Amino acid sequence: MFQILKQAFTQELISVIPDLDQEIRVEVDASDYATGGVLSVKQEDGSWRLAAFISKSLNSTEHNY
Repeated sequence: MFQILKQAFTQELISVIPDLDQEIRVEVDASDYATGGVLSVKQEDGSWRLAAFISKSLNSTEHNY
């Protein structure tokens, strides 16, 4: 699954510029080893489009928390 996502993100532009007049959704997740988040903007057709994302591996100190 991660390979499919990686391929989708690197093959074509799918992100949009955040429009603060539209509905915005933030999704975050964390595990023992990494954190991540996605900022999505609702489009006129009702679909959600990626505006920004972040993914970070935790170092050994952060991992202890």
